[in-house]
Parts: sequence; C-alpha cells; structure tokens
Amino acid sequence: MTTIQPMGARVLIRPTQKENKTNSGLILPETAKEKPQQGVVEAIGGEDDMLTDLAVGDTVIFPKYSGSELKMDGVEYLIMDEGDILARVND
Repeated sequence: MTTIQPMGARVLIRPTQKENKTNSGLILPETAKEKPQQGVVEAIGGEDDMLTDLAVGDTVIFPKYSGSELKMDGVEYLIMDEGDILARVND
C-alpha cells in the first residue's frame, strides 16, 4: 500500500460520501450528487507549520470545491491547505 505524506501546512483528507438516496427513497444518480464537504483527516504535513490542533482521524468540514483531488489504491483523497478547513466535528 502506498502512503501519502502531505508537505508543509497541508492535510490529506478522505471525503465521506452522503447517502445516495433521498428521504422519500429515490436513488440519486452519480451526476446528481453534491461534492462532499466533510471528511476524515488521514495524514498531516509538516506539523511545525500547522496552526491548529488537528489530528489523524478527526472529522472536518471544508468548502465544496477546495483541495486537489487524487486517487491512490482505489481510494479518493483531497490534499488541501490547513487554512481551507472550516471546522472540526466533535461527536
């Protein structure tokens, strides 16, 4: 398995997909789905450059069209600047 290590103040995020069904039970086609705005932190870049206290495994919220998309080993990821992350979700 290949590992990805972000550089500088960047974060690797695995976007989480929303339910592909409406409340009434209609299944949405792939083209009708919105881009995810929530994901899980998979790796953190040079921690000396980081301003927040993010950790691997945190669930975060980010703007709809932020980050650079990439696919490794069949899994889709986003690499984005730490400053693009809007919030951390606390359960």
